[in-house]
Amino acid sequence: MSPERHGTAADHAALRERLRHVYWIGGGSGAGKSTIARRIAARHGLRVYATDDAMADHARRSTREDAPLLHAFMAMDMDERWVRRSPQTMLETFHWFQGEGFDLVVEDLLRLPRGPGIVVEGFRLLPRLVAPLLSIPAPAVWLLPTPGFREAVLESRGGSAAGFLARTTDPERALRNLLERDRMFTDLLREETARLHVPAIEIDATMTEDELAGRVADAVGLRAA
Repeated sequence: MSPERHGTAADHAALRERLRHVYWIGGGSGAGKSTIARRIAARHGLRVYATDDAMADHARRSTREDAPLLHAFMAMDMDERWVRRSPQTMLETFHWFQGEGFDLVVEDLLRLPRGPGIVVEGFRLLPRLVAPLLSIPAPAVWLLPTPGFREAVLESRGGSAAGFLARTTDPERALRNLLERDRMFTDLLREETARLHVPAIEIDATMTEDELAGRVADAVGLRAA
């Protein structure tokens, strides 16, 4: 059961109660979500659920009716995904950015043991989908990387020559498209977190990992614990 499919106030209240042990860390790609989630979980004895790790399983569990954008994306070759389309089109049609599969994230979380608590992280945690599930105060935060921070992260991971981008015919153009798509996605997250009044942290290259971990722990209510 997810906010997309079951949108009544009673449904949301029931899910809020069942997910009170969950701490949510969303945000733009390359914002350090995985690193900070693991660090916080280790410090507080919590379980980590990484939505990136579940993507292949969720793709297998999705049907064309449930996730039409996902199945359209899967049918494309690498150049159609990353080179020939505009960043705007990439943004508007990327399945995870449009909330496809979020119901499967919720299903997975409900199946996990409640103790000792779960830190769930990933860019798939869209504010409009998570907000109805949050208790008060909200145990959630979104990390918003600047373009410079995002580029530095990609460079540290090997740049356009690494990973899936190297499998296109024009890795440099694919990288430019990806960076612009992700910049626009982060802008959307910034607007959405402000509109929904949920916590967000702007991240640039001057912020240390220690500082970010502390601010995230504060935002989700774990610092005092």
